[in-house]
Amino acid sequence: MLDLERWQEIFDTIRKNKLRTFLTGLSVASGIFILVILLGFGQGMQNGVAHEFEEDAATSVWVWPGVTSKEFKGLNPGRSIQLKNENYESSLALFGDKIEYKSPRIFVRNVSVNYGKEALVYGIQGVSYDFQFIENAKMSEGRFLNYQDEVTTAKVAIIGNKIKRDVFEDLKTPLGEYINISGVLFKIVGIYSEREDREEERIYIPVTTAQRVFNGGDRINNMSYTLPMEENFDLAVAQATAFKEKLQAHLQQVHTVAPEDTGAIQVWSALEEAKRYYSLIRNIKLFFWFVGICTIIAGVVSVSNIMLIVVKERTREIGIRKALGAKPWSIVGMILQESIFVTAISGFTGLIFSMGLLEILGPYVEVDYILNPSVNLNVALSTVVVLILAGTIAGFFPAWRAASIHTIEALRDE
Repeated sequence: MLDLERWQEIFDTIRKNKLRTFLTGLSVASGIFILVILLGFGQGMQNGVAHEFEEDAATSVWVWPGVTSKEFKGLNPGRSIQLKNENYESSLALFGDKIEYKSPRIFVRNVSVNYGKEALVYGIQGVSYDFQFIENAKMSEGRFLNYQDEVTTAKVAIIGNKIKRDVFEDLKTPLGEYINISGVLFKIVGIYSEREDREEERIYIPVTTAQRVFNGGDRINNMSYTLPMEENFDLAVAQATAFKEKLQAHLQQVHTVAPEDTGAIQVWSALEEAKRYYSLIRNIKLFFWFVGICTIIAGVVSVSNIMLIVVKERTREIGIRKALGAKPWSIVGMILQESIFVTAISGFTGLIFSMGLLEILGPYVEVDYILNPSVNLNVALSTVVVLILAGTIAGFFPAWRAASIHTIEALRDE
């Protein structure tokens, strides 16, 4: 490898065939470049999906009612299911040991909201004190709802940061201010933040207050839970699936719904949904690997072809070398060294450009389900090492052919 004369021969050959060598190197470099970029976007998709599921607790389970689509026990299809407090309480009695946080939710509709003379157009929801952890809401000022608020049907409200910016921009803090909800004053005791502005356009009040003050009776719109997180993702998914199925079966029985009528009472698990996305991403990554490897193979074939051409062009030179006593393995080494050199330089060039592009532009990529595409450096380097090995194999066969040429035939070559 340190033979200066051999290196001089390699560079002389490259200088004589600049365009051919450049195109061969370009095909190899583009193979690595495409593979690394594809793997980067595969990781970016995984980051994006994980980011989306961080909006709510990773183990959250949500229940909402629908309309029956099947006849069951003499009851016609088309019945609207209405969840009530007793459904929420019975679910806690049956599955309370499997639940971490829990909350019913009511959407307060057909009400007017005012601050002074200003009309506010924001959604109002009645929730329990655990809802902060289910929704992953971060408190930026004050506090969230607590148990005492719920027991005493307190007239307190929690607003989002966007509401604070839009309505209370002239105040240092809106804490202690009152908003008027259909003639009832609610004191602002907390301000929460979410990752998206649309999720900061909600006003939370105690669920008991929402039911009593706004004629909600014992009706609720949906129920939400979180489960304790397991160390093993597959085990966590299995437990979430089992909880979901048991809860759905219980509610179907209570509301006289056919077991196969899953649209009447819908139960959604974040972990199950995450598993579907991760499985899809894994398949996409495999496809990316396939495309990238095929591109690399095309580059390696180009290296093999150029080495065959080099051997053909240097047949007479190889014959002279053999006539002067050159050993077959020195001929093989000469061809292999050129093959490895072209492959290595091209591979590392493609790697540097692709890693540099991901490093510079990756942090600024924030589209739906793609976030900060990147590649593990060890994986990328391993890919280049495999490429160099492939280039070595690609150069071996032309090199062996060169070493196998009979001296007389080589000297006769024109």
